[in-house]
Amino acid sequence: MSDIRQTNIMPQRKEQFENKGIYHIVLRGIDGNIIFKDTNDYYRGIFSIYEFNNKFPIEIIKRRRDRAVEKKREKNKLAEVGHPPIIIDKREKFVDVFTFCLMPNHIHLLLKQKKDNGITEFMRKFGGYGRYLNKKYKRRGYVFQDAFKSIRIKDDNQLMIVFNYIHANPISLYNPGWKEKGIKNINKSIRFLENYKWSSYQDYIGMKNFPSVTERNFLLEFISGESGCKDAMKNWLEYKNNLAKNNNLFLEE
Repeated sequence: MSDIRQTNIMPQRKEQFENKGIYHIVLRGIDGNIIFKDTNDYYRGIFSIYEFNNKFPIEIIKRRRDRAVEKKREKNKLAEVGHPPIIIDKREKFVDVFTFCLMPNHIHLLLKQKKDNGITEFMRKFGGYGRYLNKKYKRRGYVFQDAFKSIRIKDDNQLMIVFNYIHANPISLYNPGWKEKGIKNINKSIRFLENYKWSSYQDYIGMKNFPSVTERNFLLEFISGESGCKDAMKNWLEYKNNLAKNNNLFLEE
């Protein structure tokens, strides 16, 4: 079997994803391997989240050319009428992407299924990122670890926890072991998250980053807007920090 076929196939899933159901998805590199090695890899990963969320076949080179033409056309319109350009989204989407976070060796997604088998089909197409990685780094074999993991969001409390959990993941790059040992400086950790480019957090707090990738209106309303998002993250980190420190004190007694 060629490396191209290997990287694009994920094991069949036993569970059935429900339309309008919301799921936390985790996809890891095989054996903990790094799947984002440089800035271009991260950009390609985010590009893949957007472009592969489409029922129609994607020809990446053609799609890039079409988007460049659209942007140029809209820029000319902007000069003529003085209004911001509008890029028309022509995708027929499998899922609504609520949040994402790309880490060096894994990916977190919060998805709402729009079509039958939408999550499975989206993740199958996203597996094409593996072909890009193998070609770029001249490697063979699987890129991702088995099937992706999924957790059904059952209530509002779980939704809030997962929203914060996904966006807080990058803290482990700044403060390793924080979940067990606690955070050295919460304010610095929050600033680190606010400057971490490879997640949807910046867009949720009003810092335009990759706004076309996510559907934010539902969660922004749920969390009470951009300021509510910041407050929710700070409160959750303080809670997790106190929990970690209290557990450590208990273990030392």
